[in-house]
Parts: sequence; C-alpha cells; structure tokens
Amino acid sequence: MRAAPAAPPATARRFDAFAIAVRFQSVIGLILVTLGGIVFSPRRHGHILFLAPDNMANIVRAVSETGIIAVGMTFVIITAGIDLSVGALLSLCSVLTATIMTSGGYGLAPTILFVLACGTAFGGAQGLISNRFRLEPFIVTLAGLQVARGLALVISGNQYINISYGQGPGLAPPVFAILGDRLFDNTVPVATLVFVVVAAIATFTLNFTRFGRYVFAVGGNERAARLSGVPVSLVKVSVYAITGLVSGIAGVVHAGQFNFGSANDGTGYELTAIASVVIGGTSLFGGSGSMIGTVAGAVMLGALANILQLNNVNAALQLLATGAIIVLAAVLQSLVRRREGLGR
Repeated sequence: MRAAPAAPPATARRFDAFAIAVRFQSVIGLILVTLGGIVFSPRRHGHILFLAPDNMANIVRAVSETGIIAVGMTFVIITAGIDLSVGALLSLCSVLTATIMTSGGYGLAPTILFVLACGTAFGGAQGLISNRFRLEPFIVTLAGLQVARGLALVISGNQYINISYGQGPGLAPPVFAILGDRLFDNTVPVATLVFVVVAAIATFTLNFTRFGRYVFAVGGNERAARLSGVPVSLVKVSVYAITGLVSGIAGVVHAGQFNFGSANDGTGYELTAIASVVIGGTSLFGGSGSMIGTVAGAVMLGALANILQLNNVNAALQLLATGAIIVLAAVLQSLVRRREGLGR
C-alpha cells in the first residue's frame, strides 16, 4: 500500500501564507486603510466624512493621473527598469496640449494624437538610448526628467498656459472640458474613467498577450529570454514607449481637469507612481508583478493621504507615512526573494 504523502512542515506553511500576504499586500493594505479611514474619520451630523460620496470621488480623482502613470511604470519595473521622467513628461504634455489648442488652432483629435505621439516618442527614445549604449535606465531617465522639464519651461515661458473654451482663435473646443466633469449624478470623475480604461487595457496586455509574456520573461531572466528567441531589445524599448504614452495621456487629462498647462506640475509624480507599483507587489528585481495590485496600491496611497488630510495631519508626516509604507513593501519583497533563494 502506498504511503500517504507527508504533510508540509509548519515552517513551509507559514512561508506560503507569508508569500501570499506579500503578493496581495496592496489589496490587504487598501482594506486596512479603508477600515482605518472609517474608524478615524471626522464625523459631521453623525455621518462619516471619509465615506461621503464627494470624498470618495475626490480620492479617485486625485489618484487618476498618478494611477495612469503607475500603470505604465508597472511594465518598466517588471523588466527590472525604472523611469524617473514621467512626472516631468506629464508637465510637458500638459503644456503642449494647452499651447496647441489655444495658439495652434488645431482641433481636439489632432492635438491629442500629436501630444500622445510626442510622449510615446520621448519614452521610446529613452529606452533606445539606454538599451543601445548599455546605460542604466536610472541615469537616462533622470536626464530625461531634466530635458522634459526644460522643454516645458521653454515652451511655456515658465507661465501658466490657460485654456479658455469656445469657438474661434485662441479658444479650445468646449468638449475638452469634459475631462474636468463628473458623470453618473455628478459622482464619478471622467478622469477616473480614463484611468479605469487605461488600467483595463494594460491588464489585458500584460496577462493575455504575447507581449505581456515577453515582459515577464525579460524581467525574470534576460539572458534566457534572449536565448529563447524573445526580442529583448524591442521589449525593453517598448516598455519605455508605454510609459511615455501613459504620461502623455496623464498630461492631457491634467490639462483638461485644471484648464491649464504648467511646466511646474507633475513634480514628485514619478515617486508616487513607483510607490504604487512597489506597494502593488511588483518586484523591483523584475520578473513578477500585477496590474491589479498597482491599481490597488495607487488607490491605497490616495485613501491614506485623504484620511490624513481629513484629520489635519501635517503634510510632512504624510510624506513620512508614505515613505515608511514604501520601505516596508520593499523589505517584504526582499524577504520573500531571500527565502525563495534559500529554498532552492
């Protein structure tokens, strides 16, 4: 008679539970932050302000732009790369959008297509330079940050480019103002719907296409991927083109939400996007990640910032709290990686 298989040791079971918790850390964190928001939220007339529909709308609207950028950043980080230029590129694209609409006399579709093409080309050029000359993405995209910010300053003259709506020279098409509106009984920001659509397309691309499999393969083991016939160089350039594209989308959304383009906006967005990706469970070492985790991480950070603001917590303490969460997420990833290495 065949002996029954031995039960896994208690340490292995504990490790499995730990690994699963780390994998879904953004979802768990979002639940905990939501519960904390409910408990510590100020009350008004017996109602929890944190759960008020307007406040919920403010949270998802606030994370829309950084969430869009984080979606693209997920592709890059899965390949073990990084892109520090996305915040500055958002500002450049917002300036281009405002300038072309108000000064160039172009319509809505040509303006958006041109801006998105510029963002994609900028990101792709960074990926090409990094890959062609074997330069660290950190250095190339840090330089890209300076270039994008400088171009935005030159184009705008370091001035706000205000967008006015109407028919005629110097006026933007009124339909563009919808990006600042809310739908469904004035509860769901249009910017959030853009975020959802971008995240849905990215989730499908990452999980159900050959390109998505290539992204994971390159991040997991670049040499093995190349030997397996994966076009490694093309994949690495493409993921930076994707971050450029989503930065362009975020720039257009930014201009539509606030009715201006500014060279000084988008500062720190790259760090928030990276934080959303890391908190979402995507490994900084490459090879693994989750688009759903990134979305949950972005919303979690937005909810955390919101509850701290509702309680009038100092902005500096908000930064400290966010930084502590990022470090904790990175440490948990490192522990899982180290234990898996010991297991092999």
